[in-house]
Amino acid sequence: MAEVKLDLFRRFGDLATDALASHREEIDALNVFPVPDSDTGTNLYLTIAAARDRLREFTGTDWREGLRAFSRGALLDARGNSGVILAEMIGALLRRLNQATEEERTATVFADALRRAANAAYAAVGEPQEGTMLSVLRAAADAAEACVEIDEAARTRDVMSVAASAARAALVRTQEQLPMLAAAGVVDAGGRGICVLLDAFETALTGRRPSPQEPTAHIPIPIPAALGGADGHALEPGGPAYEVMYLLDAEDAAIPDLRKRLQPLGDSLVVVGGEGIWNVHVHVDDVGAAIEAGINAGRPHRIHVTHFAEQIAGQAHRRATRGGRAVIAFAAGPGLAELFRGAGAIVIEGGPHRRPTTSELLEAITASGAAEVIVLPNDFPTRQSAEAAARTAEDDLDINVAVIPTRSQVQGLAAIAVHEPGRKFDKDVLEMTATARHARHGAVTISNTRAITMAGPCMPGDALGVLDGDFVKVGQDLEKCATYVLARLIGGGGELVTLVSGLEDPTGELAGAVAAWLAANHPAVDVMVYDGGQERYPLLMSVE
Repeated sequence: MAEVKLDLFRRFGDLATDALASHREEIDALNVFPVPDSDTGTNLYLTIAAARDRLREFTGTDWREGLRAFSRGALLDARGNSGVILAEMIGALLRRLNQATEEERTATVFADALRRAANAAYAAVGEPQEGTMLSVLRAAADAAEACVEIDEAARTRDVMSVAASAARAALVRTQEQLPMLAAAGVVDAGGRGICVLLDAFETALTGRRPSPQEPTAHIPIPIPAALGGADGHALEPGGPAYEVMYLLDAEDAAIPDLRKRLQPLGDSLVVVGGEGIWNVHVHVDDVGAAIEAGINAGRPHRIHVTHFAEQIAGQAHRRATRGGRAVIAFAAGPGLAELFRGAGAIVIEGGPHRRPTTSELLEAITASGAAEVIVLPNDFPTRQSAEAAARTAEDDLDINVAVIPTRSQVQGLAAIAVHEPGRKFDKDVLEMTATARHARHGAVTISNTRAITMAGPCMPGDALGVLDGDFVKVGQDLEKCATYVLARLIGGGGELVTLVSGLEDPTGELAGAVAAWLAANHPAVDVMVYDGGQERYPLLMSVE
């Protein structure tokens, strides 16, 4: 049961991220409330991508902890008004699932979880408005509850199908509920995002794409100026000038007073979270007062302030002033980070459990100031996050971004070794990609659990040899496993071997022994040895 639940949310995370990526521009174009800043789709997309990334990093077996990781990812990296509300919806829904007992019907639990998500979202918003993502989710919850009450045999997939259908119908009604939407001739952007997410969840449950009767098809969607249409919606005259967001470490008891302090400062107030960590969002004119309220409540950090009037002008300025080319690399250890920096890359440091999120990669791409950016993800999960960030940077900032499909740190080192900023961008990307693909890679590690691998069963403490991501050797001696893997790698030919020692080989003894084996058995092959400092893998290897 545990694996089924985690697999379900892993599928949902992937499907929801892909779906919001596809509908992001459409949702951005619908964005006229509460501020017409055309970023609702982007904010929802980055928030769900962060939740997806955090669950990918989870390696435990407790499904409840896995769901907490998903919820925490959304909370810590929520973007904008809509993203913060979405994080609260996700948190409330998953808390209900975590409280489920074996005696409860799964369908009933999911219906109740939708209800709690809707209630929590309404409670988090300072001045809830009908005709928004709040009312769309509430309609979905109403339909889900009615489904389990009417049909005792209803399955979870039935509940979610009914909820998704009710959300689409409620989305059409948003135009009647909010005068701003009626004036613009659109439905609510956040509500449209909720529909996309519920459809993705239905697909995760059933494997089938929903085929609704498209109740929103008759409603026109405005085309932003950037896409060739008329000028977008103007900012509301007299509205607050700034969006203020920050994470807040504070006792739960301090939050009611924080809300009271923030409420009179502006609008679009949303405070979500719990258990000592909160995400605060508000639109104000007095930025200092909003931050001071957070200081009085606890410790605000990751403070982000956006001036609405300058936001669009700033994007245009950045497009006009960008130039040159940058390489961004994910490095899994301090030594590897220095190697990438020495080759001219902008480095994001991390490890097996600290991979960069889509938001972090997007921020690095944006902050580079370059018109052309090459990303070296250096492992598969980071590659998916990098591709999501690249799409956003290309669409929103007109930055030309290429993600080299590097699956290991040593492939990244091989790629950056042939990077040449003076070449045309496409040729540089092609050369780096070809070099990375021709770099056969392997590693050795130590098992921390009992398992069955492609090379046979292993026990805690066993040495494991890895070739192109697959286990190919189980033994008792790391050096023997390493030379076995290297023999397999060098068997296909090669002129250069790269060895990178990790934290568990601090003196480089293992790397030195393997280099000596190579000199004795393949004296014509050059070898380079580096101290990478990476976790989990005492030695990384590649052959070019």
